[in-house]
Amino acid sequence: MTARVSWISLTPVKALALHQVDEVDVLETGLRGDRRFFLVDGNGRLVNDKRHGPLQCVRAEYDDGARTLTLRFADGAVVSDVVEAGGEIETNFHHTPKRARLVVGPWNEPLSEVACTAVRLVEPAQPAPDRGPDGAATLLGDGSLTAIAGVLGVPSLDVRRFRMNFGVEGLDPHAEDGWIGRRVRVGEAVVVPQGNVGRCAITTQDPETGLRDLDTLGALADYRGDVETTEPLPFGVHAAVASPGRVRLGDLVEPL
Repeated sequence: MTARVSWISLTPVKALALHQVDEVDVLETGLRGDRRFFLVDGNGRLVNDKRHGPLQCVRAEYDDGARTLTLRFADGAVVSDVVEAGGEIETNFHHTPKRARLVVGPWNEPLSEVACTAVRLVEPAQPAPDRGPDGAATLLGDGSLTAIAGVLGVPSLDVRRFRMNFGVEGLDPHAEDGWIGRRVRVGEAVVVPQGNVGRCAITTQDPETGLRDLDTLGALADYRGDVETTEPLPFGVHAAVASPGRVRLGDLVEPL
């Protein structure tokens, strides 16, 4: 079976609900519009879904031209305004210093209520993917999703649970691991997978509720714990972008 792009996911604000889109521009810095903003606590430390799962129930929409950010909350509330840059701060982003600008606007209070802790919305001073250039895009085979669903004893898994950019149909389970170090064409873009994505507690949470409902980490330890990998509990791969380009649902995915 020919490998093709089966789904595309991104979010304008890291930790908030993922969008499923039909096409996207892949840049050297990542997917256009993906993780344009992130959240920090009062000490400048990154806030994610590990301890604040319900943030996944908030949907962000960002209009880059108008600089307008809209947040849609689970209770139906909508908060929207023009993004204004505030002062610069140094954040702790996955234990790495990262300069960012505070975002002036009405979003902090309602997001803090959802997170049950004080959070601040910030914008990176320089756009960069979470893992740096080596993690500009992430890929996961649908066969891998089927494999872990079988281990967990469930019919299927929501693709959003693993918060990856591209799904690939037509692959054997974990065949994407074999792409590490190889050039892979994804639609009009060319990426080079650099390593495995080691999984964390976020994958145990239902993306619809943000609540823990499946022991995905235990499942990975059971059937992937002995795999030679760049990170523990591997599931999917992260990639650098060698050639930017447009990627659409149904596009071919092929090693070069």
